[in-house]
Amino acid sequence: MNQLFLRSALASAAAVSLAWGPSTDARVTRIVIDRTVTPLCVARNSVGVCTQTDARYEEITGRAFGELDPNDPHNGVITDIQLANPNGNAEYIASFIIRRPTGTIEPSGVMWHDVPNRGGDVPFPADSRAANDVQLLSGWQGDNAGGTAVPTNVSCLPPYLDPCAAPAFANHYVKAPVLTGVTGMILGRIINRSGMNGQLLNVMGNPIPYFPAADQSGATLTTHTKETVNGQIIVGEVIPNSDWKFCGGGTFAAPLPVTTLPVQLCLKNGFDATRLYQLVYNAKDPYVLGAGTAAFRDVASFFRYAAAGTANPLAGKINRAIIRGSSQSGNFTRHLIFLGMNEDEAGRIVHDGAWPLIAGRRVANNSRWGMPDGVLELYQMGSEGPQWWHSFPDRVRDLHPGGILDRCMRTDTCPKIVETFGGAEVFALKMTPSWVGTDPKNDIPLPDNVRRYYLPSSTHGGGDGTMDEAPLANGTVIVNPNGTTTTVTVNCPGNSWGRGLLRANPVPATQLVNRMRVALREWVLNGTEPPPSVWPRMRGPNAERTLVESTAIGFPSDIPGIRYSVFAPENFAFPILNYDWGPDFDEFNASGVPTNVPPPINGVVKIMVPKVDSDGNELGGVPTVLRDAPLGTYLGWNITNGPGDPTYNNQPFHTGQVCNYIGGMVPFAKTTAQRLAKGDPRLSLEERYGTHAGYVAAVRAAADNAACQGYLLAGPAAALMGAKCTSTIPPGFPDDWAGLVNAATASNVCNQPGDSGKCNPTP
Repeated sequence: MNQLFLRSALASAAAVSLAWGPSTDARVTRIVIDRTVTPLCVARNSVGVCTQTDARYEEITGRAFGELDPNDPHNGVITDIQLANPNGNAEYIASFIIRRPTGTIEPSGVMWHDVPNRGGDVPFPADSRAANDVQLLSGWQGDNAGGTAVPTNVSCLPPYLDPCAAPAFANHYVKAPVLTGVTGMILGRIINRSGMNGQLLNVMGNPIPYFPAADQSGATLTTHTKETVNGQIIVGEVIPNSDWKFCGGGTFAAPLPVTTLPVQLCLKNGFDATRLYQLVYNAKDPYVLGAGTAAFRDVASFFRYAAAGTANPLAGKINRAIIRGSSQSGNFTRHLIFLGMNEDEAGRIVHDGAWPLIAGRRVANNSRWGMPDGVLELYQMGSEGPQWWHSFPDRVRDLHPGGILDRCMRTDTCPKIVETFGGAEVFALKMTPSWVGTDPKNDIPLPDNVRRYYLPSSTHGGGDGTMDEAPLANGTVIVNPNGTTTTVTVNCPGNSWGRGLLRANPVPATQLVNRMRVALREWVLNGTEPPPSVWPRMRGPNAERTLVESTAIGFPSDIPGIRYSVFAPENFAFPILNYDWGPDFDEFNASGVPTNVPPPINGVVKIMVPKVDSDGNELGGVPTVLRDAPLGTYLGWNITNGPGDPTYNNQPFHTGQVCNYIGGMVPFAKTTAQRLAKGDPRLSLEERYGTHAGYVAAVRAAADNAACQGYLLAGPAAALMGAKCTSTIPPGFPDDWAGLVNAATASNVCNQPGDSGKCNPTP
C-alpha cells in the first residue's frame, strides 16, 4: 500500500499516518502537510508583516511526493522520462498551498488551481473567498534556481529526527529527476554590464539553472555589437578561451570557486557595456523538466479526486477545477493543455476551466536544457510548434498541421478556456500567430470551448488606472515630504534590457479581469455563456479589418516624443524566429534535445498588429473606458532609451527598439494653443471635452457602452448613479462602473487649481 502522512506544525510533533489501497491513478504517493495557519493572511505591508486577515479561511502548506510511470502513455511525451530512473518510476516532490474555508463553512466545490510565476505566490481574491471557493497553488518549475530553488531538506519526513526537519516554505518548486553525468552545450548571454567583476549568467533575472561541466574545450565566447528584433546580428569578436573563466565572484585575476547559482563569468579585460557577450558552454546534469508539468497535473488530480482516507484535506469537497496562470504562468497553462496533461492517468479531466492571462506563447519546460524562465529574447524557446487552439497548417515552418487542443480533443478532456491579453503581448510576446497562423491570410476560427478578449492599447498586465491629464514623464525626480527623492521609472523587463523612453501606460486590466473571473466561473459551474469574444481581426464584423501588417498600422505622424525610427522592421514588433535546434529536437512538440547552439535562424514569422485610430490608439478590442475616453495615446509598446540614460551605463544595447513587453503613453495637450505650438495632430483636451464635466460625461458614456455589451461589472451603485445597464454583482466584486465614474469625477482632468472646471479657463 501507498502511505500518506499528514502533519500540522500547529499540532503535535508526531505525524498522523493514513493509508489507502493502490489504484491505477495513485501517482501522488505521499502528502506531507508542514503547516496550517488560521486565520488566512490576505494583505501584508512592504516588510512582510500581515496587515489583514480572513478568519473564515485557513492556509495549508505542504509537499506532494509522486511517481511517474515512464511506460504510461500519459507520460510518454515527457523528454528524458525513460532515463529518469532506469530501474523504475521517476519520482518528484512538489510544493503546494491550499487556502480553504475553515470550521463549519462548506466549500463551494470550485477549486482555482493557480500557477505560481517563477515560484511566487498568487493572492486569492476577496470575491473567491466570499463564494467559499478553494485555492490550490502547486509547483511546476523543476529547474531549482532562483525563485524555484528546492529546499535542501525537501525529502525530510515525519517523525522529524535531527538533523532532518520539515522545510520552511519560501517559494514553490518541484524536485525533478536529474540526469547526473549527462552533458551538453547551452547558451548564456550578458547584456549592458560593465566592469572587471564577475557577471551573472541569468535568464529573465533568474540564474541559468545549469552548472558548467569540467571540459570546456568546445566553449566559445563571442561579442555582438548589434542585434535587431527580427534576428539580424552583427558579430564583434571571439574572445580567446584563455581570456575568460567561470567564477563564483571576484575578478579574472582573483576568482572565487563556482559552488552556487548563478554562475558568473570573469573576463581578463573586463566587460564593455556597449557589447553583448554570448557564451556557448558545456553544461552538466539536466533536469527532467516535464516531470514538473506532470506533477502539476497529478497534484490537482489528487486534491480533486482522492477520497476520504487518503490524507486529502479536500476529499469530497471539489467538483470543479480551474487552472489559472498569468504571464509566464499563462504560457505554462497553454503548455500543459498542449501536452495533453489536462487528463490524469485514470483518463479523467483535471481542470474544467482554464484561464491563460497575458500569455502569448508556451513555456520551455519539456526539453533537455530547457529554461522555463525564458521569455522572448534571442535564442530563447517557447514559440515552437502550434500556438493556435484549433488544428491549422504551419506553412512557413513546414510543420504538420496541429493545435494546442489536439490531444485533449482526442480524449474529451479539453477545458472551457478564457484568454485575456492586450497590446504588449502583440508587440513583444508574439501573440498574433495564435490568431492567424505563420502565414497570415485568414483569421483562425475559435473553437466552441474558447473565448478571447483583447484589451486594446494596454501594457503587460495592465496599468494603474490613473486618470491624470499630465502624468509625470519617465525620469522625473520627485522630492518626498521627508526629503528623499523618487525617480519615475519605466523599466523594460528582461536581462538588463534598459529603461523606457515614454511615460507608463495607465490603461488598467482590472475591470476586464474582474468581469472575466465572473464569466469563467459561471461558464464552468453553470454553463452560462460568457460575452462574445472580441479581438482584432483580418476580417471582422462587416468586413472590418483591424489586424494589419506593422507597415500598415496607420500610426499618426508628428506625435511629440515618438521616435519614428522605432517603426522600422528591425526595431518594432518581435516576430517568431524559426530556429533550427538540430535533428534531436522535435520542433512540433518543442521536446527532445537541442544540439544546434546557437541555432541557425531559418526564417522570420510575420507578426500582425492592431490598426490604430487618428490618436494612435488601437482598434478591434473590448470596449475599455480609458481607451474610449482617452487622455492620450496609449501604447502596447515603449521605446528603449539610449545615451544619456545613466540607469544602464548610458548605452543600452537595445537603444531605439521596442522596449521588451512594457507599454507607454503620450498625453494629449491640454489646450488648443498648446497643441498647435507643439505641432501635435491630436485634438487637445479642450477640443475633446471642453470642461471637467465634459470629460466625466465621456467616461460615463464609455462605461455604459462597456457594461451594456457585457464587458464591465455595473451593479446597484451604478444604478443609483444612472448607469444604463446594470445587473447583480456577486459578493466580493467591486462595482467597476461606479468606480470608474467616481475616479473620473475626482480626477485632475480640467480640474486643477485655477481651471474653474474648464480645460481652458481663459475668458
